Amino acid sequence: MKLTRRSFVAAAGASIAATALAGAVAPNEAEARMRSEKSNPDFRLAGATETTTICPYCSVGCSSICSVANGELINIEGNPDCPLNWGGTCSKGAAISSIRNIVDPASGALIQNPARLTDVLYRAPGSDHWQTVSWDFAWEKIGKKMRDVREETLVLTDEDGNPVNRASGFVWLGGAALDNEECYVSWKLGRALGVYNMEHQARI
Repeated sequence: MKLTRRSFVAAAGASIAATALAGAVAPNEAEARMRSEKSNPDFRLAGATETTTICPYCSVGCSSICSVANGELINIEGNPDCPLNWGGTCSKGAAISSIRNIVDPASGALIQNPARLTDVLYRAPGSDHWQTVSWDFAWEKIGKKMRDVREETLVLTDEDGNPVNRASGFVWLGGAALDNEECYVSWKLGRALGVYNMEHQARI
């Protein structure tokens, strides 16, 4: 059989499709073992509620699975369905449970991290201390500040009279853990406000 470019591409495409279909239909050995373990009533995660989250430490945005039982975080592991980390974690990602819980050095018991913030804190201009406020207060304060800065720094036309509609008082920074859709919405919001100082975390 003579191998042409067309037949090679067709054969390669069929091989890729067959491999993907086999992986989607038949779980691998590790997945089968995991499902078997979680169905065991003696397994320590049996009955726990699983929720996915994003690791906050770097710009990769690896996904993790949080297991919660009786209102307590009991386990965090890499999410095998995430195309970024495929269930793996680095040393920091494996330890993100310490954001909520730590081991008390005195008693050795698992306690909630006393350094973790659970409320919105606000320090008024000229104040020397932080005060606890509500989310409604915080969002209203942020929105009012953004409106005031835009009104103070908005330039409608340049020196030649050309419309520019730019607000020089803003700097817009994107996060590398955002997906394409979130980046698009963030970019459009910045442009709608007139921001032209736009940068991205991955370029810093």
